[in-house]
Amino acid sequence: MNVSYFEPKKSAILFFDILNGYYHGGDAVATARMKPWVDNAVRLMKAGRAAGLPIFFAKGNHRPDNTTSALILTDTNNSLQPWPNGEVTLGKMHVIGGDKSSDPIPELDPRPDDYYIPKYRWSAFHQTYLDLALRSRGIDTIIIAGGSTDVGVTSTVYSGRDLDYNMIIVRDACGTSHDQRAHDTLMDLIFPRMSRVRTTDQVLEMIQKAKR
Repeated sequence: MNVSYFEPKKSAILFFDILNGYYHGGDAVATARMKPWVDNAVRLMKAGRAAGLPIFFAKGNHRPDNTTSALILTDTNNSLQPWPNGEVTLGKMHVIGGDKSSDPIPELDPRPDDYYIPKYRWSAFHQTYLDLALRSRGIDTIIIAGGSTDVGVTSTVYSGRDLDYNMIIVRDACGTSHDQRAHDTLMDLIFPRMSRVRTTDQVLEMIQKAKR
């Protein structure tokens, strides 16, 4: 099979954690940092809907009391900051199931017939119905956009690879709030071994070419 293979009827778009709590609920600096890749995700959404691709939203669904969250021993937090005095703690989650923080941002035009995948761990596949929904529609290719690249996107890509999905990762429609080096390393050295890495423009071209 050629690397240019793309069959819209067997493809879907997965937006990972592009949620109010991360985008509209953050400070102005964080929102400005995210905006370029979020804008590309919006372009991708519009092209996907025009081509009839099903839209999936993976969304954090944490309980406010943290009882579905795990406290595991790590050297640092997600921002690579060592734990104060070595004490690992669970902070307040940015997105809480049941309120607007866990909803996809309105810029992505979430609709009732889209797929909403509540999740409690990094991977969008872990104990969710994502795999079932994809296979039920005969989908073998997933276009992935969202953040953070080095957290949930990576975990989802590894899981998708083990489940034998073709994946297209949209480089400039993904982002990290932690360290840009991690994003670049994954896109340059890791993801090409298990998926195709493309820009938004390249994916839009693939969609348009398939429509023609």
